[in-house]
Amino acid sequence: MSAGARLRRRLWRTAFACSGGLAVRGRVPDGACVVVANHCSHADTAALLAALPARLRPSVAAAADYWFANRARALVCRTLVSGFPVRRGGGGSADLAAAVHLLDQGRILVVYPEGTRSRDGRVGAFHRGAARLAEAAGVPIVPVLLEGTDRVLPVHGRLRRAQVTVSFLPPVDDLEAAHRQLSKGEIS
Repeated sequence: MSAGARLRRRLWRTAFACSGGLAVRGRVPDGACVVVANHCSHADTAALLAALPARLRPSVAAAADYWFANRARALVCRTLVSGFPVRRGGGGSADLAAAVHLLDQGRILVVYPEGTRSRDGRVGAFHRGAARLAEAAGVPIVPVLLEGTDRVLPVHGRLRRAQVTVSFLPPVDDLEAAHRQLSKGEIS
């Protein structure tokens, strides 16, 4: 287990303890997987990193055009969330190969298949990248329902106190099943 993963988990658990609490339901399988989650807030990634086991060294797919647009933001992304760049318009085989390499190391990869944050709490259409990644690496897809992050840090809003719940759902083999599971749990 890396010291960086342990420190990130401790950092984000402490942040949530100070901002209203974090409840975790279920768990991920022991080993590499692609975590797909609904995306309503920049606090989503912090909640996932606080809930995921540090021993599996979670890493987060982050929009290359925003999080890696300059060196300072890229450093913050890599340091605080173990982010790696993914081109939203499709990075092709280069982005896929880099992500598969991380999974081959036994890591968990977090992907927001909607590609952007929801403004109304509904789960939007999923892009196919997470499914292609899971298939290429031969790992399961684990849907995760995040609740309360939109109250902690609303889009274009200020940080507030609120309880956050991270619910790990049963692993699935396809993205459509993950979408159905997350859509059932939509928060409006």
